[in-house]
Amino acid sequence: MPDEPKISAERRYVNPVYAHSFPDPYILKFCGEYYAYCTGYWHDGSVFGILHSHDLVNWREVGGAMPALDSDAPFYWAPEVTYDNGKFYLYYSVGNETLMHLRVAVSDRPDGGFVDAGVRLTEQDFAIDAHVFIDDDGTRYMFYATDFLEYKNIGTGTVVDRMVDWYKLAGDPHPVTRAQYDWQVYDPHRMEKGGVRWYTVEGPFVLKRKGLYYEMFSGGNWQNTTYGVSFAVSDTVESGQEWTQYSDGEKIMPILRTLPGKVIGPGHNSVVRGPNNREIYCIYHSWTANGRVLAIDRMDFAGPRLFIAGPSYEPQPAPFLPTVNDHFGGNSLNENWTAHGEWHVAAGEVISGASGENRLICQAEYGYFLCEISVRAVSEPGDDGSFGVVLYSGNEESFKFFIVPHRNAAVLKGSYLNGDADLPTAFLANAIHLIRLEANHSTLEISLDDMLLFRIEDIDQPPSTIALAADSADAAFSGFALTEGFEDLFENGQISGWKPLNDNGECHARNVELLISNNGDPETVAVKMQPTSEYDFAANMRLDNDSDNAKWGIVLIDQNQNEQCRIDIDGKACQIKLGRKSQKLKMPPEFAPGNTHQLGILIKDGNMTVRLEDLVLGKFAAPKTETALGIFCTNATVAVEMARLTVL
Repeated sequence: MPDEPKISAERRYVNPVYAHSFPDPYILKFCGEYYAYCTGYWHDGSVFGILHSHDLVNWREVGGAMPALDSDAPFYWAPEVTYDNGKFYLYYSVGNETLMHLRVAVSDRPDGGFVDAGVRLTEQDFAIDAHVFIDDDGTRYMFYATDFLEYKNIGTGTVVDRMVDWYKLAGDPHPVTRAQYDWQVYDPHRMEKGGVRWYTVEGPFVLKRKGLYYEMFSGGNWQNTTYGVSFAVSDTVESGQEWTQYSDGEKIMPILRTLPGKVIGPGHNSVVRGPNNREIYCIYHSWTANGRVLAIDRMDFAGPRLFIAGPSYEPQPAPFLPTVNDHFGGNSLNENWTAHGEWHVAAGEVISGASGENRLICQAEYGYFLCEISVRAVSEPGDDGSFGVVLYSGNEESFKFFIVPHRNAAVLKGSYLNGDADLPTAFLANAIHLIRLEANHSTLEISLDDMLLFRIEDIDQPPSTIALAADSADAAFSGFALTEGFEDLFENGQISGWKPLNDNGECHARNVELLISNNGDPETVAVKMQPTSEYDFAANMRLDNDSDNAKWGIVLIDQNQNEQCRIDIDGKACQIKLGRKSQKLKMPPEFAPGNTHQLGILIKDGNMTVRLEDLVLGKFAAPKTETALGIFCTNATVAVEMARLTVL
């Protein structure tokens, strides 16, 4: 049975989100829903418990993932599930705690029915914590933890090995992260290992952003206050060199760690996109009287750094929902849609007719949006059959992205371009696949199963409306989520529509940053989006040149270009100005104007929260009018590494 709802009327939650034993949690997002998996035996005698959720906060128990093996191995640890082309692959470690190896089980659904594939993936005496990472080019890697008995700091560390396929590793693991610091000591005299000083680095999870790879990991012993989660970085996966670690445990602490008396032993994390597909969440366990319980907290990048807004133990804003969200429950379409052709709703899917042109148009119209939708063919399409999405600029069809099974291709057609992308040889049209589209100013990106297929730039009339579509094919769509807003990473020399207000100053791209420059009065204010009422804004910024009279920050302006609020940074001092009132904001000692930091503003329910990364600087009454955001500077150049606005 589900627990009592965790989200309050004000849409807030409190950790733990599942207050019962759920060790080493991993969360899979599939068709817009969440499935969580944990270490060990479940209540029904099977192994690897499964929970289900729509919002990351309210969870219901599903059951166990698979029966225990026909062996006397007592321990089943750290499951992780990866989906591909109609199959779910559950990687796990099994053994007697001293001897552990990695295996894989397979199912055609995420909520159970897994069957062990009968293969041992690793040869080491001790191998745990499997994590699958798929690079941009489709190459698959497995990261896992194993023992290093000849290393200077004896203990467990992480390695990476290339995956030949879902059932076999290349057999050439390379060290990624081994213990370097005292905070990673598990036991100064570990008797079962001969009394040696034993270090532990385990629980790898890998992210990639702007060409840089991040491996998150847990280090030390959960019973020590030094225990926590940190990360290491590299610009390549297979260099053979160990990755550069961020935390030394003295000057730079782990990014998630014990808070004595409040949160004990937070660790073994995974990462998943939030319901709006814009936020990312750190998923981890912490220790209570019920054992290791499930917790979630927002996380983000601040330039080359990772940070986590946790471990939290007080009420937090609930995960933000998409602007338009539809799981196609019930028996009919809701008011978000206009149907052309034949469509019907069944079992959480909306299904097109098998003949003619079918269009299901979402009534929302936005200048900037991120959209995800899962799709499959219901029956084998004929030679003319295809399905996907259509984008409109005004009332005109501007782009058509279709999966064409008989050609084993994905096809993009536009008013001034055509493009084809080959699909994998084993691509199954009747398996569920994820389409992800991002329309941002004059750029459109389209991905299939998290692989970027098309990037179109300099679009004269950007799309603003989306439709689900099928031509001469019956296709089923599920888990529709559209989020208004944008995220700019300033790659490929793009300034993504940012421009100086009143043409004062300059905006240009350099490397992977937007530079906003000003040589004196009046100040330069760079803006992008029209005013809106409720939003979450974050910008990764630094002062590119330092001068005695340099000022910079964020300004909120209304539709008449009148200033409503500003956050003014002068050296290491910061103050917020609201109308005629001003208030100093206390910056942490580690704030350095020349380093990249994330400054954020959340306007919701008449309130405004100002934050520096995971630190809340202050809470205020929000402006009473709709506002747009500008980044300003005087006698300075500000380098913006990322700017993101999510309309709530």
